[in-house]
Amino acid sequence: MGNCCSEDVPGGRQAVGSGGAVASHGGGDAADAVEHLLKSRGGLFSQIELSLSASDLRDRDFLSKSDPMAVIFTKRRDGTLEEIGRTEVILNSLNPSWIAKVIMNYQFEVVQPLVFQVYDIDSQFHNVPEKSLKLEEQEFLGEATCLLSEVITKSSRLLTLDLDHGESQGSHPKKFGKLIVHAEECIGSKTLVEMVLRCSDLENKDVFSKSVGSFSFSFLVTESGVPVPICKTEVRKNDLNPMWKPVVLNLQQVGSKENPLNIECFNFNSNGKHDLIGKVVKSLAELENLHHSKHGENFFLPTVVGHDYCNKVLKSQIVVEKYSESKRQTFLDYVSGGCELKFMVAIDFTASNGNPRLPDSLHYIDPSGRPNAYQRAILEVGEVLQFYDTDKRFPAWGFGARPIDGPVSHCFNLNGSTYHTEVEGIHGIMSAYISALHNVSLAGPTLFGPVINTAALMASQSSASSRLEYFILLIVTDGVVTDLQETKDALVKASDLPLSILIVGVGGADFKEMEILDADKGEKLESSSGRVASRDIVQFVPMRDVQYGEISVIQSLLSELPGQFMSYMRTRDI
Repeated sequence: MGNCCSEDVPGGRQAVGSGGAVASHGGGDAADAVEHLLKSRGGLFSQIELSLSASDLRDRDFLSKSDPMAVIFTKRRDGTLEEIGRTEVILNSLNPSWIAKVIMNYQFEVVQPLVFQVYDIDSQFHNVPEKSLKLEEQEFLGEATCLLSEVITKSSRLLTLDLDHGESQGSHPKKFGKLIVHAEECIGSKTLVEMVLRCSDLENKDVFSKSVGSFSFSFLVTESGVPVPICKTEVRKNDLNPMWKPVVLNLQQVGSKENPLNIECFNFNSNGKHDLIGKVVKSLAELENLHHSKHGENFFLPTVVGHDYCNKVLKSQIVVEKYSESKRQTFLDYVSGGCELKFMVAIDFTASNGNPRLPDSLHYIDPSGRPNAYQRAILEVGEVLQFYDTDKRFPAWGFGARPIDGPVSHCFNLNGSTYHTEVEGIHGIMSAYISALHNVSLAGPTLFGPVINTAALMASQSSASSRLEYFILLIVTDGVVTDLQETKDALVKASDLPLSILIVGVGGADFKEMEILDADKGEKLESSSGRVASRDIVQFVPMRDVQYGEISVIQSLLSELPGQFMSYMRTRDI
C-alpha cells in the first residue's frame, strides 16, 4: 500500500502531467494521506515476505538425504492453484531453512488460502534453475495449507503446519514432517518519504504572465522503459521560482531508493495542453544526496536534432529543500501486536422479510443447503474477520421480532439466552439464526438505535478497561431504517469508540436513505443536538449491487475497515 501524496487543487486547477494525486491537506499528518490512498485504491494491501523452513522431512534418496525445494501457491476461488514463488534447492537436508523469500500482497478484505508443496529435486536437475524445474518430474514430499491471515495474526508471525501427502493414510498415518511459515511485512510498506521541492529560474513560456509550474512524478519501469505514474503536485501560479507543498510517498510504491524517478515540470494551460518545461531523472537516494549537498540539479529538455534526440541542459534547476524518512505503525503491526477485531452480528427479523416458511422469503432456509442472503452475508464477512478474534466467540442479536409470549424486541440475543449474547464460531451464529426463526414472530418496525447502542456499550467498556480491542458490528437488513435520527444520534456518539459498523442491505428495497449513514456517500453525520461525528464508522452496501460483479460484496463492505481502524488508533495515540 502506498503512493505519492500532495495537495489537490480544486476545480480545473489540478496538477498536470500523468498520474493521479492523493490529497494531503496542508499541515495534516502524512499517514492520513496514505490512509486516504488506501480508500482510493479499494482497500488495504501490503507486501508480505514469506520465509519457509521444514523439519523431519521424508528421506527419498537411497545413498543421501533428500534435496528439498518448496513451492508456494495461492488458491483461487474456483479451487485452482496459482504459483507465486519457489525457494532454492537445499542439498542433503531433512531440516532445511530456505533463504529465498517469496513476496506477495496481503489484502485484508480477501480470504487468501495458501498451499505449500515440498519436492525432492533429483540430482540430474541440480544445475537447472529452480524456476525451470518441472514439478511432475520431481519426488513429492508433502503439502500443507493455511490462510495468510492465520500467519500474520500470530504475535511471532510464525505458523507451524503438518505436511500431508494428500492420500488416505488409514488408521496409522505416516509422518511427512512439519513446515514452518514466517510472514514479515516488507519495510517499504512502513517507510514514508517526505520531500519539499523547489524550482529556480523556470522559463517564462507565457507572454502575458509568469510561467505556471506543476510537477508530475513517474516511476521508470526499466523492463519496458515506460514511466508508470505515481504522483503529481498542485499547480503553483505566476511564480518562476515556485516551492510546492510537501510530497509524501510510500517507499513500497517506488520499489527501492535506487529506482529512477522521472521528475517532470509542466507549464499549466487552461486548455489542457500543458507544456513540458523540463525534467530530471533521479532516484530517491540521489534526491536525498541533493538535499544534503544543498545543490540544485539542472533540468533537461528532450530535443529533436535532425533524426536524433538529445537532451538540452537548461538553466532551470530543481532543489530538494527537505528530505526525510519515517517509519509508521501499520494495520498489521497492531494485529500482530495483540489487537483483536471483535466481530458482532445483528439480524433484521421484521415482517417485510416475508414468511420464513415460504421460498420467496428472504429468511427462507433452503433444504438443499443453499444459503439465503442473510446467511451469505454473515458467512462471507465472518470468514474474513474470524481469524482476527482469538476466542471466536461472537455476540449475535436480532431485532424487529416478537419472541414467544413477549413484546416486540429491537435487540434480543440470537441464541435465546436472557443473559449471554455470545455464540461459538460462525457456525454458532448460523445455528442460532435458524433456531431463532422457529422461536420468534417477525414484526417491526426497523430500528437500528438499540443494537448500535448495545454494541457501543461493549466497545465503551472495553476501552475503559484499556483492552486493545476494536469492535465490528455487522447489521444485515432488508429495509430502510425507521428511527433515522435516533440512529444518527447513536452513530455520532459511537464515533468516539473503537467501533465500526458494516451494513448489508438485502432484498429489493430502495436503500437510498441508508446511504445517508455512510459518510462516503453523503455529508458527515450530525446528531439532533448538532454534534458532528468525529470520524466515519459506517460502511453500507446493498448486496444486489455487487453480487454479480467482479468485486464481491465483502470486498466492498470491508475495504474501509483498516482505514477506520487506523484513524481511531492515531487519534487516540495508541
